[in-house]
Amino acid sequence: MKVAIVTDSNSGITQSESTVIGAFVLPMPFIVDEEEYFEDINLTQDEFYKKLEADADISTSQPAIGQVTELWDKILKEYDEIVHIPMSSGLSESCNTATRLAEDYNGRVQVVDNHRISVTQKQAVLDAVKLAKQGKNALEIKDYLLKTAKDSSIYIMIDTLKYLKKGGRLTPAAAAIGTLLRIKPVLQIQGGKLDAYAKVMNPQIGKQKMIAAIKKDLETRFAKLYNNGEMSLEIAYTNCREKAEQFAQEVKSAIPNIELTYINPLSLSVSCHIGSGALAVACARIMK
Repeated sequence: MKVAIVTDSNSGITQSESTVIGAFVLPMPFIVDEEEYFEDINLTQDEFYKKLEADADISTSQPAIGQVTELWDKILKEYDEIVHIPMSSGLSESCNTATRLAEDYNGRVQVVDNHRISVTQKQAVLDAVKLAKQGKNALEIKDYLLKTAKDSSIYIMIDTLKYLKKGGRLTPAAAAIGTLLRIKPVLQIQGGKLDAYAKVMNPQIGKQKMIAAIKKDLETRFAKLYNNGEMSLEIAYTNCREKAEQFAQEVKSAIPNIELTYINPLSLSVSCHIGSGALAVACARIMK
């Protein structure tokens, strides 16, 4: 069986990188001032942040049904099966839509609700590609990804409350107080949903809290995997590569006996709600 791996651009995998990895990437659409754009097609990271900071009206959207099925149909002319790994159903309806569409493909398309996004979703894609190369069929790959879906964790420190307020996730009064006090929220993604974790008034303390949290996860929830060398660290950021590289050095100093696999931009779907300057540390299971 020849199995293709498909994901969306929320994984952080670019169109050019996808050809190196050996996967297919469905670009996520955005509506900017009533005009539709597609991530990494006609909307770059730099262009996105310029529009965001210029207070453009930006909203996320799921891919149109025709875009999904057109890609699948094209792939299935060359491949026997597809494993489709969209962003977590806890953050978008695109996973549920893809699952319904797959019902018309007689088992040739397996959609995986991997409960992940960004760097942890990317790791799931890399594992799926490896399994496909080992000769596993689509259902076997799906079973593995479902079994290991929650073997990941993300902590994100936000630099500004502006976009949480703009998106209605924070009241104007709370945003005003938080801005006045220079509060930096630390959020977490466990099992695919974005939740509050801590509030800090100093970015350095926020970074220390994130490092402590991810270290605790590795030593408790993921202790067996961690001790077996089956966990990796990842750094993610929004429009602040230099800060992310410095943070990566701090993480590696605090947790030296684990591989830091990559430093990637956060998904633009998350960036819509948190803006520039955010830093994140993540851990994810890697297939040995």
